[in-house]
Amino acid sequence: MEAKLYVGNLSYNTTEDNLRELFMQAGGVVSVALIKEPGTNRSKGFAFVEMSSQAEAQKAISMFNGYSLDERQLNVNVARPREERGGGGFRPGGGGRGGPRRDNRNSGRNNRRY
Repeated sequence: MEAKLYVGNLSYNTTEDNLRELFMQAGGVVSVALIKEPGTNRSKGFAFVEMSSQAEAQKAISMFNGYSLDERQLNVNVARPREERGGGGFRPGGGGRGGPRRDNRNSGRNNRRY
């Protein structure tokens, strides 16, 4: 059974090939996914590495959690399942309260001209 690992605190210069080469020291690497910003294609500083067995995943955690790569200490843990999100921040019916915020909400109420 394969085991997916979360690898955090990566340097922006770290590549998928760097991670694959490193984690192969602990066993078989099924896949490496370096997470990048859409549009800029810049690394977000974390990745997922899928090892070919639970034992190899545990070995990778013990070998590389706290390991220094590109002058950064890696955080390596078993990846948690992705949580379902509520469909983003869209709110039907508008929801915007436009206009500038006033410091004193009563200012102007008594000074109206008719």
